[in-house]
Amino acid sequence: MSIKLSDMNKRAHMEIAEGLQQGNRDAWLSLYELYAEKLWCNVARLMAHDPASVADVVQETLLAAARSAKNFNPRRGSLWTWLCAIAKRQVALHYRKRASKAIVARAQQWWSLLDGQTSDWIEGGEKPPVEVLESAELATLVRYTLAELSAEYQTLLMAKYVDGLTIEDIAEETNGSSVAVRSKLARARKAFRLAFKKLTHSTPSILEMAP
Repeated sequence: MSIKLSDMNKRAHMEIAEGLQQGNRDAWLSLYELYAEKLWCNVARLMAHDPASVADVVQETLLAAARSAKNFNPRRGSLWTWLCAIAKRQVALHYRKRASKAIVARAQQWWSLLDGQTSDWIEGGEKPPVEVLESAELATLVRYTLAELSAEYQTLLMAKYVDGLTIEDIAEETNGSSVAVRSKLARARKAFRLAFKKLTHSTPSILEMAP
């Protein structure tokens, strides 16, 4: 769910931002009250509703937010955009640490056994069958690929294709222009395609040796 800056009093937003930068406890309480539930739901969706992992990531997100509060810049986006970006980075870090290499290797092998239409799909062609799109193996490959991208690209792709935000929504939340968002999103999609192709063209033995 998207929370736009216009949905809350801008003055209150600035007061919370200033309080976070100063280490004000009341500001943290306000931030928690505003976003804790939505943060949990957002992380749960990204992590396939694994309660233990969700709890870990939400906690790590709040800790990371606390450490970086002094660097929060309201000119670059809303509190929710900032918090959501941190959460997505933490999801990626968690996945990279916890994802079983055997599971990723099986997903690689599964992909290699599909017919050629998968390559057309990743290049923007005809979509594969529903059973492929909804498969656990594809979800594994997509999550692993996202974990390899920059935080900015992760945030843009998740906002557009998971949260379902429009270009205009993303531009408003990041305090940018629609033109800039479209340009960055195009680069993010290209980076995803390259990373996905690299992953799916790797053999399990190569993946096993990856750090």
